[in-house]
Amino acid sequence: MQALVDVFFPQALKIRLVLDNLNIHKPASLYQTFDPAEARRILHRLEFHYTPVHASWLNMVELELATLSDQCLNRRIATLSMLRREVWAWEARRNRERATVHWQFTCEKARLNLRLYPS
Repeated sequence: MQALVDVFFPQALKIRLVLDNLNIHKPASLYQTFDPAEARRILHRLEFHYTPVHASWLNMVELELATLSDQCLNRRIATLSMLRREVWAWEARRNRERATVHWQFTCEKARLNLRLYPS
């Protein structure tokens, strides 16, 4: 987080972070790592957005990135400009084909397996 604030985005007024609900993704972790003044300085520039605890959209993003890796990035790509062209072509093809994630974990399965949802 310190690198985000100081190295990668030093000019940004706010850095919006989309995070899962892992316990290390909390502001308190900065206070465990840095002295209070430094933790406050970093936190002042960060805006946390957490995914729902039982969300599936983050899993869908991970699946799509895995597909990108398998179908497009599974070889050496020599230059950044070639990488951009390859990813653009892959994305254009996926959009043309209207590719979707076929999510198979239904509410019924969640009720049976996770006991989270009322029946």
